[in-house]
Amino acid sequence: MKTIATIFFILFIGTAASAQENTDLVKIETITTGIVTQTQQPTIKTEKTQEVARLYKFKGSRIKKELSFATKRNSPKMA
Repeated sequence: MKTIATIFFILFIGTAASAQENTDLVKIETITTGIVTQTQQPTIKTEKTQEVARLYKFKGSRIKKELSFATKRNSPKMA
């Protein structure tokens, strides 16, 4: 009996809530814009400086070297 009353109450509240909604039609104003056909490409200035890049034999070797550091807590202690 309690479940039937609960379902009836939920349906009653739902229909009452949907009956309160006002659905007015709202007219939307549209804006027309023109199409731009010309585009300017930015000029990129290149510098004529030479830089040296370090090459490693294996991919990620610099990262592996920096992550393989040892601390005092990592070293084994003798009993």
